[in-house]
Amino acid sequence: MFNIKKYIPNTVTLLNLLCGCLAFISIFTGQVEIVPFFIAICLFADYIDGLLARLLKVSSPMGRELDSLADMVSFGVVPGAMLFYLINESKGIQIVDVDFYNLSTMVGIAGFLVTMFSCIRLAKFNLDTRQTEGFVGLNTPACTIFVLGLLLITLYDIYGLKNIVLNDKLLFFITVALCYLLIAEVPMFSFKFKDFDWKTNKIRISFIMVSLVCLCVFKFGAALSFIIICYFVFSFVLWMAGMIKREKRDF
Repeated sequence: MFNIKKYIPNTVTLLNLLCGCLAFISIFTGQVEIVPFFIAICLFADYIDGLLARLLKVSSPMGRELDSLADMVSFGVVPGAMLFYLINESKGIQIVDVDFYNLSTMVGIAGFLVTMFSCIRLAKFNLDTRQTEGFVGLNTPACTIFVLGLLLITLYDIYGLKNIVLNDKLLFFITVALCYLLIAEVPMFSFKFKDFDWKTNKIRISFIMVSLVCLCVFKFGAALSFIIICYFVFSFVLWMAGMIKREKRDF
């Protein structure tokens, strides 16, 4: 008998993939203002596909692999494309003027280093049994949210930070820093809830409250990048305090 339940989580995962493709197209057709909309759907789909699989009791190895493949596009290729766009913008090069035959317009290709390191990170994640309850290194959705925040700052000149963000040296530094953080051996907590018990979720709930305050205090774009910085610092401090443990690699 046909069991539609087992296809629901994978369909949501494919929605993540589709919207990642649409975000990519939006960047390279100069319609970057709609990129946040597609990324928001990607994030929502990525969050609930695993939850649906558990609730419907249809978790499978294929679903796990499909999730990573979709994430590679939405949270690997797309942030690289956003950095490509931002770095070229910092050089005064419009996305429609990028030309493979004119290497001076290809400076933004450095942004795709994040794509390559995201690929490494996702491959490690699939092999690393330590990352069932949390993460080791910055997860790819968080990396994407940070870069999206930079994009929004430049689009709407939030707090007058556009010219500061559109600095090629700063963007190159951010790119290298993100590449390192994606594969860093720093344990970080996950935002996925398996239950709603305070004792097991106090770190997640506390940080979500901090994030909500940031969203209320700061303008949206700036808040996104700031929240991800706080996420890493928060995790690092908890690790140093012994509240998050880092186990030895098993691969």
